[in-house]
Amino acid sequence: MAVGLGPLSTLHPVPGFELGIASAGIKRPGRKDVVVMRCAEGSSVAGVFTLNAFCAAPVILAKKRVSGSVRYLLTNTGNANAGTGEPGLHNAMRTCASLAGLAGVDESEVLPFSTGVIGEPLPVEKIEGALQAALDDLSVDNWAEAATGIMTTDTLPKGASRQFVHDGVTVTVTGISKGAGMIKPNMATMLGYIATDAKVAQGVLQDLLRDAANKSFNRITIDGDTSTNDCCMLVATGQAALPEITQASGALFAALKQAVFEVCMEVAQAIVRDGEGATKFVTVQVNGGATHQECLDVGYAVAHSPLIKTALFASDPNWGRILAAVGRAGVAQLDVSKIDVFLGDVCIASKGCRASSYTEEQGAAVMAEAEITIRIELGRGTCSETIWTTDLSHEYVKINAEYRT
Repeated sequence: MAVGLGPLSTLHPVPGFELGIASAGIKRPGRKDVVVMRCAEGSSVAGVFTLNAFCAAPVILAKKRVSGSVRYLLTNTGNANAGTGEPGLHNAMRTCASLAGLAGVDESEVLPFSTGVIGEPLPVEKIEGALQAALDDLSVDNWAEAATGIMTTDTLPKGASRQFVHDGVTVTVTGISKGAGMIKPNMATMLGYIATDAKVAQGVLQDLLRDAANKSFNRITIDGDTSTNDCCMLVATGQAALPEITQASGALFAALKQAVFEVCMEVAQAIVRDGEGATKFVTVQVNGGATHQECLDVGYAVAHSPLIKTALFASDPNWGRILAAVGRAGVAQLDVSKIDVFLGDVCIASKGCRASSYTEEQGAAVMAEAEITIRIELGRGTCSETIWTTDLSHEYVKINAEYRT
């Protein structure tokens, strides 16, 4: 069940960015599972990609092409085209070439994206058969339909949109994402697409996306597994009547950065809220670290602990599991006598042991809530980091045990 995730809010169209959806029947007949996105000529495109060494064929190809001229993004669901070797790369190139031929562009201007089952050959003919229908469906108003078209085990589509006015001109940032399992991004998320009509130099856009991903997509985890197919793209179509942003400074860049960060954060957190089998949305906040990395080490030790995640599912305030996770996070010369731990506003451990004011009833009341914050004060410095995660339920096991059936 999705935690605090409702219907999509308004997703504003982005001038110069169109989306078309069609059905190839890759995994299920009639399901809309192919999405084509068209970028206006002259658009800048940036991307961040999985660091998994077994990265999928479409990732290999997209990484090579993203710095050049990009006109089309081609996404299929139901098949990851990962673990498929040279044939998989050939199949990815073939689908791009087929779309390029229909669209009248060079095949190097098409980037492929795939998500679904790993290790199975890409059904190229099915995808090729759906391309013309997707092209015929292209519209700036198809964000919501595309958000549904890129889903796999997601239960709800995910999207966010922001607008701001600069010198009398309205600038739009809209994005969608998909993902519910195999989530511990090491760059972005399972799949994410964000577009703006601002005009931005490619180098500035790439840095902006990397910074935004590091504070959003790279701070979420459901099960600690980094996918072979993670990609997140940021497209700037340049259709807004404003000067090109060539430096990471100035009022226009600051406003755009805020909008991009907010969209990334909203769609990243939506992935956690829709985590496979999730019944809790959990914020792990680590303060007082000597470095940002040790805050992340502690945060992920807590967020990835099966014992903590199952306790969250059971609404069991088993705070000893949290202390154990913090202690095994690998922080050098950690002084446990300085550590305080909170569930919500309730102090459960102080100076490394049970807080004198804590009662089991207080902890149980916090753990019964659908949204929970675990706050850890390390008492070592001024650095802080926040990670978002879920509980671990029976349903998560069931979904992944039956994924290929």
